[in-house]
Amino acid sequence: MHAKVNHARVEFDAIPGNLGFARVAAASFAASLGFTVEELEDIKLAVSEAVSNCIVHAYPKSNSGPAKVRMNMETSESGVTISIEDTGVGIADIAAARTPGMTTDSQRLGMGFTLMEALANSLSVTSEPGAGTCVAMLFSPGRGG
Repeated sequence: MHAKVNHARVEFDAIPGNLGFARVAAASFAASLGFTVEELEDIKLAVSEAVSNCIVHAYPKSNSGPAKVRMNMETSESGVTISIEDTGVGIADIAAARTPGMTTDSQRLGMGFTLMEALANSLSVTSEPGAGTCVAMLFSPGRGG
């Protein structure tokens, strides 16, 4: 039996007040796929980290462009893939950015990518300096996270 594919895309302003919205939207979208409450909490935390990165790092105060975050969600037989995208400054060195403790903001711990990687079945990061970043995470129910 093949699972029916479902897709949703939302766009919102890159402001801290929308973190809760992103978390709840992702968990609500994934809820029908058989995730446990704990797994849904993991999804919410990973999404929160990805969206926080957009808010804090993608759009410096000097950038006058539209500070938007796009969240794409798609179900498959594997679970749910959630992609968080921005059109901000991008990441020059993705490998360095994924290093635990690496941050460009001294007020942050630099553990966002490490946490996302631990919570998701898989994590991919693509970025182009000056054009934005996309973080895609796959979550599968029952993985025993």
